[in-house]
Amino acid sequence: MTILYITGAGVSADSGIPTFRGEDGYWTIGSKNYTPQEMATRHMYETRPGQFLLWYYRRFAAYRNVPPNDVHHWLAGQCNAGAAHLITQNIDGLDGHAGNADYVCIHGRLDMMTAYDNQDALHAATTSLPNIFASDVLIPAPWDDVPGALRDIGADTDDPACASDSALEVALLRLCCIDGDAGPRPGQSLKPYVLLFDEYYTDLYRMGTAERWMAEASRMVFIGTSFSVNITAIALRSAITRGIPVEIVDPRPVDLGIPEGMADVSYLAMTAKEWVEAKS
Repeated sequence: MTILYITGAGVSADSGIPTFRGEDGYWTIGSKNYTPQEMATRHMYETRPGQFLLWYYRRFAAYRNVPPNDVHHWLAGQCNAGAAHLITQNIDGLDGHAGNADYVCIHGRLDMMTAYDNQDALHAATTSLPNIFASDVLIPAPWDDVPGALRDIGADTDDPACASDSALEVALLRLCCIDGDAGPRPGQSLKPYVLLFDEYYTDLYRMGTAERWMAEASRMVFIGTSFSVNITAIALRSAITRGIPVEIVDPRPVDLGIPEGMADVSYLAMTAKEWVEAKS
């Protein structure tokens, strides 16, 4: 029997990571000229890479050193013992930092980057990889190199928090090997390892592995998710079609509107931490 855990932002809340759609969430704060839904797109990365990288760095990189919490460690223990698999919607990378050796971060990780290319090429290049974390497809994001890049370009300060937006843009473009005028170059420029709004699930994000784990699961447990992204709908549909039990763990569980008797669904109104403590 293998349990498939599918986690959302509620799991990382105890680590101090903002939820995506809360008052201070990632998708509620954009740039001066664009909404988050406009900023977090491949189109923006390709056409205005400096603005994209600036927004991404200001909004996400600040959380790169946040430590995993007890829930991440518990999930890592379950997965590493072979008793479970994990698909997370979170890009914070905390499951990896907790020691989970093989999980699916279906939307990417903010501490990683990959070489820029078209989505089909990246899918083809990663389809046969058993574990993308053990490959050379991903490289560490250069966030800690930003102060040095600011010094290299002669900025007034090497403190990213105090640097002007224009200086920070130039530094980020340099670190990502992007010519601000020509835009990113396939195979040479770096793109944050994050699934953007105008992209689709590919094996770069281990979609094939996610589908296989859904098909093999004997039970699914959704923890801290609002069911507002496609991967949760895909997983839930798989569970209902196969007739396996489903648990939904959240302080305010989303009522999925599933007719009584159609599926074995349990709603547990508790936080991820409370649920793990009850299991321990």
